[in-house]
Amino acid sequence: MHMLDLMSSIIMEGDGVTQELLDSILINLIPAHKNLNKQSFDLAKVLLKRTVQTIEACIANFFNQVLVLGRSSVSDLSEHVFDLIQELFAIDPHLLLSVMPQLEFKLKSNDGEERLAVVRLLAKLFGSKDSDLATQNRPLWQCFLGRFNDIHVPVRLESVKFASHCLMNHPDLAKDLTEYLKVRSHDPEEAIRHDVIVTIITAAKRDLALVNDQLLGFVRERTLDKRWRVRKEAMMGLAQLYKKYCLHGEAGKEAAEKVSWIKDKLLHIYYQNSIDDKLLVEKIFAQYLVPHNLETEERMKCLYYLYASLDPNAVKALNEMWKCQNMLRSHVRELLDLHKQPTSEANCSAMFGKLMTIAKNLPDPGKAQDFVKKFNQVLGDDEKLRSQLELLISPTCSCKQADVCVREIARKLANPKQPTNPFLEMVKFLLERIAPVHIDSEAISALVKLMNKSIEGTADDEEEGVSPDTAIRSGLELLKVLSFTHPTSFHSAETYESLLQCLRMEDDKVAEAAIQIFRNTGHKIETDLPQIRSTLIPILHQKAKRGTPHQAKQAVHCIHAIFTNKEVQLAQIFEPLSRSLNADVPEQLITPLVSLGHISMLAPDQFASPMKSVVANFIVKDLLMNDRSTGEKNGKLWSPDEEVSPEVLAKVQAIKLLVRWLLGMKNNQSKSANSTLRLLSAMLVSEGDLTEQKRISKSDMSRLRLAAGSAIMKLAQEPCYHEIITPEQFQLCALVINDECYQVRQIFAQKLHKALVKLLLPLEYMAIFALCAKDPVKERRAHARQCLLKNISIRREYIKQNPMATEKLLSLLPEYVVPYMIHLLAHDPDFTRSQDVDQLRDIKECLWFMLEVLMTKNENNSHAFMKKMAENIKLTKDAQSPDESKTNEKLYTVCDVALCVINSKSALCNADSPKDPVLPMKFFTQPEKDFCNDKSYISEETRVLLLTGKPKPAGVLGAVNKPLSATGRKPYVRSTGAETGSNINVNSELNPSTGNRSREQSSEAVETGVSENEENPVRIISVTPVKNIDPVKNKEINSDQTTQGNISSDRGKKRTVTAAGAENIQQKTDEKVDESGPPAPSKPRRGRRPKSESQGNATKNDDINKPLGKGRKRAAVSQESPGGLEAGNAKAPKLQDIAKKATPAERQIDLQR
Repeated sequence: MHMLDLMSSIIMEGDGVTQELLDSILINLIPAHKNLNKQSFDLAKVLLKRTVQTIEACIANFFNQVLVLGRSSVSDLSEHVFDLIQELFAIDPHLLLSVMPQLEFKLKSNDGEERLAVVRLLAKLFGSKDSDLATQNRPLWQCFLGRFNDIHVPVRLESVKFASHCLMNHPDLAKDLTEYLKVRSHDPEEAIRHDVIVTIITAAKRDLALVNDQLLGFVRERTLDKRWRVRKEAMMGLAQLYKKYCLHGEAGKEAAEKVSWIKDKLLHIYYQNSIDDKLLVEKIFAQYLVPHNLETEERMKCLYYLYASLDPNAVKALNEMWKCQNMLRSHVRELLDLHKQPTSEANCSAMFGKLMTIAKNLPDPGKAQDFVKKFNQVLGDDEKLRSQLELLISPTCSCKQADVCVREIARKLANPKQPTNPFLEMVKFLLERIAPVHIDSEAISALVKLMNKSIEGTADDEEEGVSPDTAIRSGLELLKVLSFTHPTSFHSAETYESLLQCLRMEDDKVAEAAIQIFRNTGHKIETDLPQIRSTLIPILHQKAKRGTPHQAKQAVHCIHAIFTNKEVQLAQIFEPLSRSLNADVPEQLITPLVSLGHISMLAPDQFASPMKSVVANFIVKDLLMNDRSTGEKNGKLWSPDEEVSPEVLAKVQAIKLLVRWLLGMKNNQSKSANSTLRLLSAMLVSEGDLTEQKRISKSDMSRLRLAAGSAIMKLAQEPCYHEIITPEQFQLCALVINDECYQVRQIFAQKLHKALVKLLLPLEYMAIFALCAKDPVKERRAHARQCLLKNISIRREYIKQNPMATEKLLSLLPEYVVPYMIHLLAHDPDFTRSQDVDQLRDIKECLWFMLEVLMTKNENNSHAFMKKMAENIKLTKDAQSPDESKTNEKLYTVCDVALCVINSKSALCNADSPKDPVLPMKFFTQPEKDFCNDKSYISEETRVLLLTGKPKPAGVLGAVNKPLSATGRKPYVRSTGAETGSNINVNSELNPSTGNRSREQSSEAVETGVSENEENPVRIISVTPVKNIDPVKNKEINSDQTTQGNISSDRGKKRTVTAAGAENIQQKTDEKVDESGPPAPSKPRRGRRPKSESQGNATKNDDINKPLGKGRKRAAVSQESPGGLEAGNAKAPKLQDIAKKATPAERQIDLQR
């Protein structure tokens, strides 16, 4: 101490501290000296603390010489300046009061390595536990934060690594760090994005309160990163947080609530295309969400409440995960079955295909193929290994047995001399996917007990954050999903007794799920559990007769699936139901119609004949051809399910019954299918109002149009019915995707995609998606494009995996959709003039909508192949109307537009096509000998306009806020050729003054307000084309054409397309008609306006009356009343007023689009 006092006095009382003396003191702080001589370090430390006031200036001068002036020769300690600063700061921050600004200067150095050194130093100073440097020296702190955006990658990386210590030691600085970490979470460098995740997760695992929701959001975003390493780190980090705070509840309910979204987010990732993502989600589920090493009761409780708290998309992802695992198990089972068969060429080929399928379900499919082949060889040689694998995938394998099997197989394949064995790792991946680590008979029993407790009210539902009703319903849904993947595990009296209890519950969804579980799992009930059988049968009969429609369907299918005397059972349901049908009480019709339809589909031999009389006398004549009630005239195009009238619901079920009846028969010997198709087509032509009494509401008509279109599409999935669907009927069905009602378009597109993606529909139905280019709603167009991508991808992959003959290739090769699309667009009701540039532009948009997806890759010279198809079509005639020159001209014009698009978008289409395409005979005639069609049907000027013209200001159908009506839809013409009438009766004609007055008032409505729309208000404009139509009686379509042109050959309908979810309210124009005119008559017949010049106002305002796109309401009036307006139509502005509000050219473009 005496020495310390003496040295302190010398420094404090002397004239100054020389560099030599300063070096003598500071050298003891250098890490190397510090570790060698602890006493010297302690002495120097105390001395500096005592003399801080005096020595601080000397220290500042020393660092100024080295850091700022760069004079490293002033001292031998110059190379240790950053170590010294760290030690001096730890001793007393006041020693560096003048040095810190010098560090700010060094942070802005041009030398990246120098900046890196300073950042490392300051990271330690700011991040140390007791440091308050960030609050004391804000300018330096802000300058340091700027290094998060440094151009030098190592500097940014070091800054990010610092953030973890800072968050843990200084939570108050989290707000400052958040914005900089946000930017770095999108850094172009993978390592930096990875370290941002590590930083946040490390802090969150220490204490969840250290990280805010924004920081956790950055990790959430990175689960979709383009790099696998980053995605994996983010997903694993979130999984660890979920297990720590939700599963184990280490920080209470508040913390668990904060990260409760993690389970949903992780399962959503199962939707990604990458197999690595899917496998990681499965691993996370098995280890973190529902740990497989828990005891059965605890594991099932965890699964039970997890399933009840997941969002709908996460539930779907989890269901899909179990479905994929079950499918892979079936592939492995089929592979083992092939090993039992004698060796043959067919067997080897089948085995190779199965191995390729299995390899696709493993990471890195390229390498996986080799490893799977090697594993298959081992299986062929080792019978014990085969038996272990058979036990693993056996339906009766328990979770404990599965664990033993996996370990045993891995032990046999392990090689002690090879520590890292990629082959073994790949096999482990396969075993983990197929092993039943969660579900067995014991697990199902535990789930059923949990559900029973929820029913009795003795479960911990509220504590787990779910209501008892939610727990019961989701528990049944969980059991229903597992009944598909693990049906054998349900076979116990205890499980079935609990399900019978659920059948008696008032909750319809619970009872429905219980019936479906019986249907999936009850194949041995009749032989093994007679008591359950005797209790179940009357319940199923009751549900089939008086349950909900869904319960009735499941009850009929359940009886058909699990009972041997199904004919007797179904007859006991069919007979009383068929006798008691009463159209006057539609509320009591729906369930019987569902049951009858499914019975006739499942047992056609027994019930097809008695069903025919029911269909003829009741379904068509009594139910579909009569309107007993009057719909609500509110103008809405769609209503929620609960607001749909019982009569319309019964009619929808009647249409479905017709389809099920036909699908059961699978033949057209009685011509019932032709009659049904004519009925469905008439339904579409009449807009859903088959009786044309105008008693049905707009929203109910939308439901019936959707049902009719869906029914035709369903029948087309059966080959015998697809053959008899005429091109006209196909075109009517296709136009449903351009319906005026958003929900009709949406649901129809979803049904179309679902059938196409399963390869159930013929290829021609994929051409329907080309019409989606006309949809004004961006989301619908985007959905259609995604559907096309998916369908084309699936078809190409199927062709690669299944080599096939050319005949079958015609129905699968995506490029063969081109001729169907060309024919469909040539018969587009809006395509009336083959030289009209605007109409051609619409055709081009539809063509490109499909061709863009097809031409993404030039696989097997597909561009030249599609070009050849279009050229070959020009050598044929339209099989629908081979002798009509105008029809053929339109077909050739569409071909030329297609060729124009293909040639402009691909430089590879000039090569010769590898093969000559085959055109569908249903749509095109055989090319005539010596027939050459080298004529160009579009001028060079038009070609340039199509390719380089100004972009359209709105969607093809028209701007969402300003949809316009246009010409009509192509009618359905009876194939018999008999002359029939139009689909609407006309009692009188509109007076021109009435129509004009209505237009003026409607125009005011457009300017001053919007239509009543519960979600997205839209302004509606309708332009009225002119048409003269005669009254009829038969409610069918007139194919007769007179020489005077009084009746056009093109009739149908057109609708105003609304925005997504919009419910258009159409104003009743008859409320504001001119008093001088007669009252507005009933709605006139709709159709296409004649093309003759003698029809008054037909050529006036020609640009405005051009066809404008599908899916809109067509409003036509008689030929003698060109200014007339259809009663009850949407708001229609006066055309002269429209012209005043914009320059003529601009307004015409706007109206046309």
